[in-house]
Amino acid sequence: MSFVEVERISQSYGGRPILDRVSTSAEEGEFVSIVGASGCGKSTFLRLLLAQELPTRGRISIAGAPPAREPGPDRGVVFQRYSVFPHMSVRQNLVAASALGANFWGGLFGAKCKAAQKVADDALDRIGLAHVAHAYPSALSGGMQQRLAIAQALMARPKILLLDEPFGALDPGTRITMHAFLMELRAETGMTVFMVTHDLAEGFKLGDRVLVFDKPRWDPADPNAVGATITYDFDARDGGIPFQRLQETTHVPIEL
Repeated sequence: MSFVEVERISQSYGGRPILDRVSTSAEEGEFVSIVGASGCGKSTFLRLLLAQELPTRGRISIAGAPPAREPGPDRGVVFQRYSVFPHMSVRQNLVAASALGANFWGGLFGAKCKAAQKVADDALDRIGLAHVAHAYPSALSGGMQQRLAIAQALMARPKILLLDEPFGALDPGTRITMHAFLMELRAETGMTVFMVTHDLAEGFKLGDRVLVFDKPRWDPADPNAVGATITYDFDARDGGIPFQRLQETTHVPIEL
């Protein structure tokens, strides 16, 4: 059994299908990039992996455990909106995240406190935010806030990290730096990563695999009649050779 097992999940909102019979799996430590047209359910898929939503049908199992009913500390997430603690400084945000496994909320003192502060300071240097360590998130630019959100999610060392367009607000130079930061922490922790991106080159650069979400059938008279699924599964470690073509895509009227 793979570390992540997704078995024929479907999701609908108000009777409108978003995802239809999506099945895939991932090994522990694998980096899976997710691409596809807007509205094809990529972010919905991440929310299902997070257990922020429950599928209409099907099941998701991680590390052989029963399907989760709500998000847990083993799943880190960075969505398009910044998700940091607004009442904490930049440094405090990272100290809190790095200390979550050390009973932070029950109190962090002595050697544990110094260790968490050292980890936070190292991260600040690596992501270029050391000069605003004592500022609050509201004083940062959008790109700086997103850098902080990414670093915060990584500091907690989750088993699975879920990223939804995490680098979209960053300039090219900072994006390259964050690519390296993400890959270093992934190598150190062995965490499994699922990342949604609209940048195909980025997906192949970072991912071991690239999943393509699309609607296998599309009715011009009713574009929302059918949900999306995984139509291609590319091996990004072998020059992008598709090792599994899952669905043919057609754009013709259909009967339901």
